[in-house]
Amino acid sequence: MKWRIASVAFLLGSLSTGLSWLTLQPVLIRLLDVARRLAEPGTPEAEGLTRIRTFLPLALGLDLVVLTVLAYVVLDLTVGRPLRATEAAVEQLGRLQLDVPLAGQGGPLLSRIQRALQRMAEALRQEQALTRSQLEALREANSRLARAQTELVASERLATVGKLAAGVAHEVGNPLAGILGYLSLARMKAEGPEVKDFLERIDHEVLRIDRIVRGLLDLGRPGSAQPVPVDVGQVVETCVRLVRAGPELDRVDVTLELTPGLLARADPGPLSQILINLMLNAAQAMGGQGQVRISTRREDALLFVEVEDSGPGLSPEVRAHLFEPFFTTKGRQGTGLGLAVSLNLAQGMGGRLEARDGEGGGARFRLSLPAV
Repeated sequence: MKWRIASVAFLLGSLSTGLSWLTLQPVLIRLLDVARRLAEPGTPEAEGLTRIRTFLPLALGLDLVVLTVLAYVVLDLTVGRPLRATEAAVEQLGRLQLDVPLAGQGGPLLSRIQRALQRMAEALRQEQALTRSQLEALREANSRLARAQTELVASERLATVGKLAAGVAHEVGNPLAGILGYLSLARMKAEGPEVKDFLERIDHEVLRIDRIVRGLLDLGRPGSAQPVPVDVGQVVETCVRLVRAGPELDRVDVTLELTPGLLARADPGPLSQILINLMLNAAQAMGGQGQVRISTRREDALLFVEVEDSGPGLSPEVRAHLFEPFFTTKGRQGTGLGLAVSLNLAQGMGGRLEARDGEGGGARFRLSLPAV
């Protein structure tokens, strides 16, 4: 850019100097000839005229240099710098850096070009903002779709298990009741300690089968009660007092952060069952000692109950199957139906049950219900 401006300045200087020389040359030569004829030879005047005639080519060269420098400075200020600024702005736009500082200088043509670039940068900024908002909306829609798909799969599995439970519960429940009765009679008549130990083990396993059958019945049984306004804080306090009476929460510190007066449209029985199940799961996940925080709050038309523990948290693999029937991390101690039943109860009240990572590294379960 600078070399091009310099070449144009040299061309303009040469043209100006040449035109000036061609215009003034005849007049200067005639004046010098007249002065030479008037001056006597050998006088200082004659010698001065000779030196002036010799200096004319040098003056022509100095005139060319001065005009070239002056033309370069003028062209660089009026054309070069605005063009370089415009070129830098175009390169900046090419890198999608849309903060284009253009001062609107360089003449009408460059000013129009710069204003056009500023309008284009503003349009690109608006398009970027619109694209970012659309991407955010798309991410949110994908997240909702993934949650809906997970809930749909869980609902289908719950429906399948419900049908299975309705078909086999009575067939399995009646023989179990008979087995438990005979075990009770056998324990009363047993004499040896080894036989009593065997009977205790059999009774433990039969009770476990009974819990599974009852869980299947709860899983497949549709909710029959109509949701009514319920003071969630009172239900939470009642459930905490009930669970604290058992051995599971002996070494667990339960912290309540309850907003008073919050009402949700729910059924107190299923709501209590969900909360007790979440607290027992938290205590078992922490190995019987740790901290559990239960909080309530309202956002718009929803009421949230959160149960957060200080346990090891949930891995992505566990979280993906957490609400599936018969999925458990407790080995033979768990049936894998507690969270599945809780999810079914929450959905029956028009709510949702979600699992997230807690702030302290543990697990956080959030129950959302319609607020009153």
